[in-house]
Amino acid sequence: MIIVTGAAGFIGSNLVRALNARGEREIVAVDNLRTAAKFRNLVGCDIADYLDKEEFLARLGGLRGVRAIFHQGACSDTMESDGRYMMANNYRYSMELLEHALGQRIPFIYASSAAVYGGSSDFIETPEYESPLNVYGYSKLLFDQIVRRRLDGARSQVVGLRYFNVYGPREAHKGRMASVAFHNYNEFLADGRVRLFGPHDGYGPGEQSRDFVHVDDVVAVNLHCLDHPAMSGVFNCGTGRAQPFNDIAHTVVATLRELRGEAPLDLAEMVSAGLVEYIEFPEALKGKYQSYTRCDPTRLRAAGYAAPFATVEEGVSRYVRWLAANPQG
Repeated sequence: MIIVTGAAGFIGSNLVRALNARGEREIVAVDNLRTAAKFRNLVGCDIADYLDKEEFLARLGGLRGVRAIFHQGACSDTMESDGRYMMANNYRYSMELLEHALGQRIPFIYASSAAVYGGSSDFIETPEYESPLNVYGYSKLLFDQIVRRRLDGARSQVVGLRYFNVYGPREAHKGRMASVAFHNYNEFLADGRVRLFGPHDGYGPGEQSRDFVHVDDVVAVNLHCLDHPAMSGVFNCGTGRAQPFNDIAHTVVATLRELRGEAPLDLAEMVSAGLVEYIEFPEALKGKYQSYTRCDPTRLRAAGYAAPFATVEEGVSRYVRWLAANPQG
């Protein structure tokens, strides 16, 4: 049996599908369907059981034959201001699962986040680079810190994956926390143009840059960890490239224009035609926003993960085509 928490969520549902593709059917999907629309992400998945996240904790000690726990469930809203909720949901819940996994020697692979780095200009898995800008980032950092303290005494696998900016299928339920690619796609369909942030923090219009990673690559890293039980620790999970938001917008618009049979345009031509616009940087985000992220993949590569990661141009184009074929996202 394999347990996936956050199984109806973005990364979790893609992970369940990838496990199914490998022939895995004994999967217990754990989630909170208070946001009921997430059920769509489980449609088509082959699972052995579904448990609410609270019921799961109550029944955890009675589950037998668990081969691995993929802990993908969390509140990922970086604008959430209720710190008590965030720490209970992201930190304390994770601690209960970790204690069980270590006690039963069950491989435990969990979702951390690049939000732990905050405004750092270097993104390396050591404490001197870790300074989160919000309570979401802190909830992830504290759990990583506890994992580090426990690794020396652990007799089973524990892996934390610090996801950078993930995009791809099955994120529609995330609302404002969905990827910029998802929002650009829907904005262009609705309004015939996309909007990006203007100049801020020393970056020109649309030039704030992130390490954008396709969800298929994130899932592949998770499966690599499952296949290599000697691999333990906290690892970055990103492409190792920082690309500007302009690249996302250009690829979204270019792909949609291609699907419509329209002529290709470069970014400057899109801006001139009003297809890409820039807006003033929001006051609410100042001091809380990462203008630049770039995964340092050194530790992940040293642990044996050798597969390439999709570029924005490759991954976003593939995602736009998927969205066009799956309007509910």
